Amino acid sequence: MRRPEAILIAGPTASGKSALALGLAKHLGGTVVNADSMQVYRDLRVITARPTPDEEARVPHRLYGHVDAAENYSVGRWLADVAPVLDEVHAAGRVPILVGGTGLYFKALTQGLSNVPPIPADIRANVRAWMEAEGSAALHAELLRRDPSTQLKPGDRTRIARALEVLEATGRPLAEWHRDGLPPLLDASNAVKVFLAPERPDLRRRIDVRFDAMLAAGALDEVRALAARRLDPLLPAMKAHGVPWLIRHLAGEIVLVEATEGAKSDTRRYTKRQFTWARHQLPDWTWTEPEEAREKILSAVSL
Repeated sequence: MRRPEAILIAGPTASGKSALALGLAKHLGGTVVNADSMQVYRDLRVITARPTPDEEARVPHRLYGHVDAAENYSVGRWLADVAPVLDEVHAAGRVPILVGGTGLYFKALTQGLSNVPPIPADIRANVRAWMEAEGSAALHAELLRRDPSTQLKPGDRTRIARALEVLEATGRPLAEWHRDGLPPLLDASNAVKVFLAPERPDLRRRIDVRFDAMLAAGALDEVRALAARRLDPLLPAMKAHGVPWLIRHLAGEIVLVEATEGAKSDTRRYTKRQFTWARHQLPDWTWTEPEEAREKILSAVSL
């Protein structure tokens, strides 16, 4: 059996990635490594469909729930976290099985990343306060004045804030940092790379069933505890699918049925963007329906 450097499993939300990774890890002697930007947050086990404690006990899992929701976790931090994990997994003679819906993590892992330095907390706080006071249109105008090359849209609050933070902290636009990047951590040619691509009607059904299951498993209580912390609404954890809608419900603005449908609808729209992004950014990955993925991966491993 050929032992790949890693098995990489990407795909849209609710496509069955975690269950596939768990089964492969049991069969191959692997360690499941998180590559999802929301499943890193310890506050969000239920609402992000993180592996359950029982699942985590069956095979080793790494980089799940290790970050506080108050932190602005980034792809750069994930690369710094995953590098020693990969070394540990290889040293133990196990196969790292990286799984998640964050395509940028996989792209950075296999293609490298721009080396933007950490942004001081006071600069981040100032830009966020500026955004709250004046809105995204004003900040976009300022960004365009200082970086005419920007391609960001005026309504893209999070990325506008990020771009201005980098300018404030470094004096250089993001485009310049992109030219001097970090090298890839994995040799993509020695990794098995699959993207799970369910048929759209099936994916919509999966999304609906999964969100209903989240609610039954305590997602509302989880979001209630998160809302009680009164964190910056621009933080990534506060924008996890379902969180803003359930917070609105808890605040008495909308009924639970409306919040549920809003969360499902947002998730469906997000999966469309995941498909589009992967087609352009992960061109050499094997696309497969979830039911066929296990056999395709095992076949590739045994070549």
